[in-house]
Amino acid sequence: MKEIARKFLDKSEQSIAAAEHLLRDGYAEFAASRAYYAMFYAAEALLSEQGRRFRKHAGVHSAFGEQFAKTGLIDPKFHRWLLDAFDKRVKGDYGVDEVLARGDAEVLIRQAEEFPAAV
Repeated sequence: MKEIARKFLDKSEQSIAAAEHLLRDGYAEFAASRAYYAMFYAAEALLSEQGRRFRKHAGVHSAFGEQFAKTGLIDPKFHRWLLDAFDKRVKGDYGVDEVLARGDAEVLIRQAEEFPAAV
């Protein structure tokens, strides 16, 4: 494994731990954001193994879907989880009228825990 991929996976693990901590302290929206980033970093780790790096989240989302989900190298549910988690992160980080429920964050954290193992 390339060093950059290992670093992304380390960030993914740290993001999961942070998400769990935030959820325990009652910060579901921020926990959801960290859970998304755990998935995002894991996707970046996989793409970096191919020597691919991106400046924008959309680039990672698209390349992950094209290279791994559509080809069947990884279960397409992980691509769907990544995209759904991104939408929830945006709502949690920028929304003021909608509040993410604790249950939403719990689901994202469970998915985030499964994501790096699949990668």
